[in-house]
Amino acid sequence: METGLIGRKLGMTRIYTEDGDAVPVTVVELGPNTVLRKRTHERNGYTALQLGYGEIREKLVNRPEKGAFEKIKQPLKRTLREFRVDQASLDKYEEGQELTCDLFSEGQRVDVTATSKGRGFAGVIKRHNMAGFPATHGTHEYKRHGGSIGCRAKPGRIFPGKHMAGHMGNVRVTTQNVTVVKVMAEENMVLLLGSVPGPNRGMVIVRPAVKTKTPRSV
Repeated sequence: METGLIGRKLGMTRIYTEDGDAVPVTVVELGPNTVLRKRTHERNGYTALQLGYGEIREKLVNRPEKGAFEKIKQPLKRTLREFRVDQASLDKYEEGQELTCDLFSEGQRVDVTATSKGRGFAGVIKRHNMAGFPATHGTHEYKRHGGSIGCRAKPGRIFPGKHMAGHMGNVRVTTQNVTVVKVMAEENMVLLLGSVPGPNRGMVIVRPAVKTKTPRSV
């Protein structure tokens, strides 16, 4: 089990193949990440790497956080994340080592995790892709409202998870099996096929896909 990396979504663009086909891609600034701590079975009961990404001013860090960085003798980092790895992968890395986007290769499948864009309060058509009410049989108002949400005597309640209007977005989302189109190691950037969750300049986590590792050509 290999580690993932922390990065930022920069935006979307397109590239062209040798055949002239336009391919939509998302540009992600991936790394460099610094290995801050190594979690071991003896000390912590599990094996993982704690990585840090991004710079932050000292005045924006509280004293406990600052003391934690001073203890491990590492510069302050804006974002910290842990990645579960097996013992073989843990032994490959040392504390203080920098990891870059060349951990990934072109054609590799990855999973991308980020916080989706917040859309505020939304109705059932926008939030759950409902079709809306047909404009026939005397329909007058409430064409975009939800229909019946429950019964009277039995069961006499609304079931949990019922699709209704409410807050949309601003949740943790993972897009699986995204293809790495291009790795630009000198610029610390990777191009991912299609879209990924989150706004531009939002933090993303990219890790090897857990469901498939079959390479895919663009």
